Amino acid sequence: MIRSLYTRVVLTFLVSVLAGTIIAFFVTFWVFEEKLNENLQTTLFNFGQDIVRVYETIPLREADLFVSGMKQLDSYYIRIFDETGQFQSYGTLNGQKPVTVTMDQVRKVLGGEVVQVNPSSVSMNLLGLRLKTEMGMKAMFVEPLMYPSVSFAQKWLFTFLTYSLVTGSLLILVASIFLVRPIKKLTKATRRIAVGDFNVKLNIKQKGELGTLARSFEEMMHDLQQLEQMRREFVTNVSHEVQSPLTSISGYAIALKQVDIADNERSRYLDIIIAEADRMSKMSDSLLKLSLLESQSQQMRLVTFSLDEQIRRVIVAIQPQWSARNIRFELNLKTVRLLADQDQLNQVWTNILGNSIKFSKNGSVINVSIKQDIKSVAVRISDTGIGISLEDQKRIFERFFKADRSHSRKYGGSGMGLAIVKQIVSLHQGDIRVESEPGQGTTVIVTLPITTPPD
Repeated sequence: MIRSLYTRVVLTFLVSVLAGTIIAFFVTFWVFEEKLNENLQTTLFNFGQDIVRVYETIPLREADLFVSGMKQLDSYYIRIFDETGQFQSYGTLNGQKPVTVTMDQVRKVLGGEVVQVNPSSVSMNLLGLRLKTEMGMKAMFVEPLMYPSVSFAQKWLFTFLTYSLVTGSLLILVASIFLVRPIKKLTKATRRIAVGDFNVKLNIKQKGELGTLARSFEEMMHDLQQLEQMRREFVTNVSHEVQSPLTSISGYAIALKQVDIADNERSRYLDIIIAEADRMSKMSDSLLKLSLLESQSQQMRLVTFSLDEQIRRVIVAIQPQWSARNIRFELNLKTVRLLADQDQLNQVWTNILGNSIKFSKNGSVINVSIKQDIKSVAVRISDTGIGISLEDQKRIFERFFKADRSHSRKYGGSGMGLAIVKQIVSLHQGDIRVESEPGQGTTVIVTLPITTPPD
């Protein structure tokens, strides 16, 4: 099997040219066969009639001399038979084997018939006509020879085809180099990417399919580079997030082994161990949930429900978080019926409202409103908390990202909540965006279609 694309391109061209030439020849031959047959037979028949008139017009001896000196004998071979089968020939065969003439054919011609051998082909092989001479009736058989012009045309055609094939092959060899070069570049780039090297420049400026393929490849390479960077950051973040509680658990567990530790200290150490274990459990649960959402192995259960009622229930469910800090809610919730996954959207409002409460000041107000149009509904959740910088707004939906890095211990959390929210909204073919300024609070806007299309 031929593996080289270059070789395949060249062979395909050669086979195509050869097959096309042969097919074109036979098609042309078939189209003009009848016309060629008619022309050649007419020429032969006219020549035979001229010879007949020569013998009918002048004496036999002079006619023989006249015929033997004709220039047309380069193209025709003439045999004149008598009743006994003896014949006299005119012309030179030049190595061509003469067509056999039978006595039956001779008798038919002497009887006045016109004998034509193989009249259905492109050229007639033999024409028999009766001659009336002063010595009696004779049978003349005229056989066409290979015309010099035809022989030259055949040689010219063969030479032309040979040079055409050779020249075309050389040109396709050169052209194939430029045709295959971008694919070779793509192959080398693929091998480099396979070993983790994403610093590849193709420099393919061609247009058409190859240019489109090259640009798509560069986009894919850029996406893979970002994905690899995200993978490394993810591993680093997971390692850091797991290492921190494990260090605390290990340290306080070692402290508990001390014999003279006070009961209140022992209780405090156990509380810290339990809290850190609970934090690891929540982080593990969030990772599992996000993985299921991204792989879409968790099927959505679409039901029609009241969106405003759902948000009210979530606010009531998290009341211990906001009532302890004297935070109030101002609601402007219009009645909206929505077709979506109720459990997943419940997680969305829980995470967003939880963040708003976490980063708001004591005694502040959180505004929640719903606006609806024909096709979609928008939920706005606004707080007056610490706000988010413009740089951090671009990354808040990434895993483990924490906008308050300098206060991470104060506010806690694993940085997974908004990543889960983003994935759930995307699964519902919706959109989420953030409007915020540091120190001025944050507004999260979630837009969802009224009817979520099924997967």
